[in-house]
Amino acid sequence: MKFRIKHITEYIYGDDVSHCYNVAHMVPRTTRRQSCLHSQVNVNPDTSYGSKREDYFGNIAYHFEIQRPHKKLIITSTSEVNTGEQFAPELDFGVSCSNARQILSQSQDANIFLAREFMLDSSMAKSMAALQDYAQSSFSDDRPLLSCVRDLTHRIFTDFTYCPESTTIATPIEEVLANKKGVCQDFAHLQIACLRAMGFPAKYVSGYIETTPAPGEEKLVGTDASHAWISVYSPSEGWFEFDPTNDCLAGEQHIITAWGRDYFDVTPLRGVIFGGGETPLMSVSVDVARA
Repeated sequence: MKFRIKHITEYIYGDDVSHCYNVAHMVPRTTRRQSCLHSQVNVNPDTSYGSKREDYFGNIAYHFEIQRPHKKLIITSTSEVNTGEQFAPELDFGVSCSNARQILSQSQDANIFLAREFMLDSSMAKSMAALQDYAQSSFSDDRPLLSCVRDLTHRIFTDFTYCPESTTIATPIEEVLANKKGVCQDFAHLQIACLRAMGFPAKYVSGYIETTPAPGEEKLVGTDASHAWISVYSPSEGWFEFDPTNDCLAGEQHIITAWGRDYFDVTPLRGVIFGGGETPLMSVSVDVARA
């Protein structure tokens, strides 16, 4: 399926920003189920420097600088992407949890070494006893790993309430676990940390998801959104994407921008500004349209 994505981020400052340095993860990746056909990032006011480069995780990062005073910053990313369904084996067959742990601990394969990095704690997805306790009922040694992950995905969807007002980007996982509320990035961090606590590699996937209006209603401009889900590594089978917010495996409506250990590796936009006053206003508009 072909999509056109338009992602606009706008900042309005209370005072002049004299200059700024930024990095944006707004260019979709090319993966085994997705091809980025075209992408362009426009910045207003004009940049003094702009460059696309590949980061540590293979994402396309756009670095730019503005070295003149401004009170408004607008970043517009437009992309065209072809997506396909995710290939996934029958979840009730395949590598068991005990076999997966054994391979992960003993194998000398290069892919295993790379995957092990995603077993380590990161700032927003730290394994802890409470998370292992929560995840434990979904896992057993002789059950296929991917079947267990699917069960955990369903439990997070069932046990937690989607509530945008309940968390911020800095809300720790233990608070999300206690309150049973959050948004997509919270649920992704929760599932990643659960999987790491159980001894399995998992990474954070950032991107977009196509939304569909209710029957009889028109789709409104700007109502799509950035989205987050997870990818788990099963030895000898590969990486597979699950979406705990929507209780599903990621499909062709999931468009990947970047992946990393957690949100802070793939923030859509971050940087340093000089000046700007207090509490700048930010607005974000995303459109995902079938071509």
